Amino acid sequence: MGSFLAVAQGSKEEPKFLEMSYSCGSGLPNIVLVGKGVTFDTGGISIKPSAGMDAMRADMGGAAMVVATMQAISRLKLRLNVIGLCPLTENMPGGAAIKPGDVVRASNGKSICIDNTDAEGRLILADALCYASTFNPCFTLDAATLTGAMKVALGAAATGCFTNSTKRFKQIQKAGTRTGDRIWRMPLYEAYTNRVTGFPAFDVHNVGQGSNKGGGACTAAAFLKEFAPPGDWMHLDIAGVMDLDPFHGMSYLGGSGMSGRPTRTVIEFLKGFQEEK
Repeated sequence: MGSFLAVAQGSKEEPKFLEMSYSCGSGLPNIVLVGKGVTFDTGGISIKPSAGMDAMRADMGGAAMVVATMQAISRLKLRLNVIGLCPLTENMPGGAAIKPGDVVRASNGKSICIDNTDAEGRLILADALCYASTFNPCFTLDAATLTGAMKVALGAAATGCFTNSTKRFKQIQKAGTRTGDRIWRMPLYEAYTNRVTGFPAFDVHNVGQGSNKGGGACTAAAFLKEFAPPGDWMHLDIAGVMDLDPFHGMSYLGGSGMSGRPTRTVIEFLKGFQEEK
């Protein structure tokens, strides 16, 4: 897991890779949930501004969602086989930290050029998605507080959804109407893939090259697509909905802090898989 460990090497805290499983029998297909678990994100060498950095304790929102979803699946006794995977690490600017320009290798053998160490979430998810493929899943979902660009695009009104399956999008969108937590589909155009692939010295670029730096959430999703298992895959960028917003946000428990979104929607969405044969 060279990509995951590269992010972790700047911190004195050892990384962890959490694997959870819930099984109802060998006759059911596997569903894999992957959650980004950066427990504190300074940005690494490409360090973030100090203002608001304290909120980067919440950069493990995707992992928290996966853990909560696994717990709910168990308590509801859903007839599913689900594996939850959470790479857990800090992203720190230590003496051993990765540097812009470093090239690392992910579990599937693809080499990655790290141009911006603050685009670390996709690096740890890359290895987790590679590992997800070993379970031969019928469906893989990853969730991450991945990009500030998603917050700019949708604010707190909706979770951004990237997927190669229109069927799965319609299902999660319908689940969102039941929970009141909106899901909005975002594009996975080939133009975004071209931004992050096709280089002579390495396979994938972690932020994408070119004069046009727009579409950051889309290039991040295109990056993840290079590591996703075969079959139906969905990426939820929850950066815009992770914290409370007095105008558009909705908290699950009230009060202050993080919102917990879109945990309810994902649980409602997964309930529908019980009806599939």
